[in-house]
Amino acid sequence: MNILMILTSHDRLGETGQKTGFWLEEFAAPYYAFLDAGAQITLASPKGGQPPRDPRSDAPDAQTDATRRFNSDPVAQQALAGTIKLAQAKASEFDAVFFCGGHGPLWDLADNRDSIALLEAFDRAGKPIGLVCHGPAALRHAQGEDGASLVEGRSVTGFSNSEEAAVGLTDVVPFSIEDEFRKLGGIYEKGPDWGSHVVIDGHLITGQNPASSEASAKALLRLASEQAEN
Repeated sequence: MNILMILTSHDRLGETGQKTGFWLEEFAAPYYAFLDAGAQITLASPKGGQPPRDPRSDAPDAQTDATRRFNSDPVAQQALAGTIKLAQAKASEFDAVFFCGGHGPLWDLADNRDSIALLEAFDRAGKPIGLVCHGPAALRHAQGEDGASLVEGRSVTGFSNSEEAAVGLTDVVPFSIEDEFRKLGGIYEKGPDWGSHVVIDGHLITGQNPASSEASAKALLRLASEQAEN
């Protein structure tokens, strides 16, 4: 099984002067879920190379078994440092795609033409698409074959307004995932703040927050395995 994992290349948190990027747990937990399942993993980002890591995701209270495993895994660290450019990735070469979160995707993946084209290609092919936390921002401009939003009429989740308010970034982010999905005609669902909540609609899998990372990845693996058997 070949899985494409996509990370942000954006490292500035609006006009705050603070750094952002991808959230470590939202990369590490899916990465090891895929790796331990025997999948071949390709890492990609808009600019290629080392994606920026949100420094807040290195805080002691943000650590998990997956992040600790990554921080002591030079092979994984080397793989992350050498992401390919999104423009080089072809949907036809992969069985599934997974978008990692962190606030960065709100600024780059949401508007990136290569990201949008990949999403639309995976969707047309009926291949599993997974996105977690702020990763679902990548769906903002993606369209279905009918020209409507890819999320229109679909059940989806992503970082909630209450969670954004809790981290004090409601007035910093360029848009709210919850509000944007509702505006696009998506059926936005949420679970309790900071708890694992995954929504599956056909081959589209979305996870609400960092705690949803592993469950989102495992859902993607199940769908990809079922497709391979059929």
